Amino acid sequence: MATGGPFGPGVGRTVLTGGRLVLPTGVVGNGLLAVERGRIAAAGPADGAPVPGALDLTGRTVVPGFVDLHVHGGGGASYASGVAEEALTAARTHLEHGTTTTMASTVTGEIDEVCRQAAVLSELVEDGVLAGVHFEGPFISHQRCGAHRPDLLRDPDPAVVRRLVEAARGTARMVTLAPELPGGLESVRLLAELGVIAAVGHTDADYATTLRAVDAGATVATHLFNAMPAVHHREPGPIVALLADERVTVELVNDGVHLHPAMLDLAFGAAGAARVALITDAMGAAGMGDGLYPLGPLQVEVADGVARLVEGGSIAGSTLTLDVAFKRAVTVNGLPLTDAVRALSGNPAALLGLSADIGSLEAGKYADLVVLDSESYDLVAVMRRGRWVVGADRLAPARVA
Repeated sequence: MATGGPFGPGVGRTVLTGGRLVLPTGVVGNGLLAVERGRIAAAGPADGAPVPGALDLTGRTVVPGFVDLHVHGGGGASYASGVAEEALTAARTHLEHGTTTTMASTVTGEIDEVCRQAAVLSELVEDGVLAGVHFEGPFISHQRCGAHRPDLLRDPDPAVVRRLVEAARGTARMVTLAPELPGGLESVRLLAELGVIAAVGHTDADYATTLRAVDAGATVATHLFNAMPAVHHREPGPIVALLADERVTVELVNDGVHLHPAMLDLAFGAAGAARVALITDAMGAAGMGDGLYPLGPLQVEVADGVARLVEGGSIAGSTLTLDVAFKRAVTVNGLPLTDAVRALSGNPAALLGLSADIGSLEAGKYADLVVLDSESYDLVAVMRRGRWVVGADRLAPARVA
């Protein structure tokens, strides 16, 4: 399936001047960023010389495009529908909110159906719309299943895990599982051998089992704190093990619903900015209003922006977009801009093995940019691969004396 529009490559040259650039080396107050044929040609301090045709970003901050490791849908559409047009709608919705690189997360379902979904999603990965497929479930704990249908859960038999990975035709990037289940540790080892990220999540594992999972090759904590036992002073559980191990990247849902801001501070303090990835875990209601939405085989009601299962009332993903997660990280938690950029761009890009092309504002990388207001941190514009997606009409030409 060929796709164009916002997912097509950019052409020509664009120069942005006067804005604040968040670079890997620090923040540049009066920067110049040049884009040529979809990639960054230069990013650094402006030399003061006027640039004909440049756009003036005074009062604006430029950060790299966001990378979402964990998202189920948006714009009223779901990746778990197994319909390519719905997947495109979800990807476009998050792209308009700054997510220039996105995974597609499935939910627990019948194995044949999830394999079918993976085959559809793999085409969009091959077309450059998605960065890969993330299987969340069905290999998760009944005790911590959250918004997954309990009757469809199963133990992580390595043969079935392999079947799901193979259904994605080389595009599977991550599988979330509960390592304490029969076959759990063997499946972690299998995923590591296949080059697929093994993520610990929706788990009732104890501290020791979690450490064994990391030793076996697990490298991600799926939405840390959520769908796992809380910390206890005699039974530290998976949270302490995952925060303490330097091999693990911890996902956090920074929407003010899944986590209290103090828990975000705790995670950054314990793991450090290099091991945190802010995700949305968004379902179809992201970018939409309140109402009823499907999440795989389940129904979700969104009220006041909070998604909960119709049956049982469990939190069912989020309605978050990453521009809001970035704003909250900076304005609510007070994170330095460089740390927020690492958590929303650099760290997830590195985890996916994509740092050569995305994740930071550096010459040679794709021109994936998010322009924010420097005071409110509200989104102003988004560029992907050198092509403006939204907000180009909000940027004015720089004055040339």
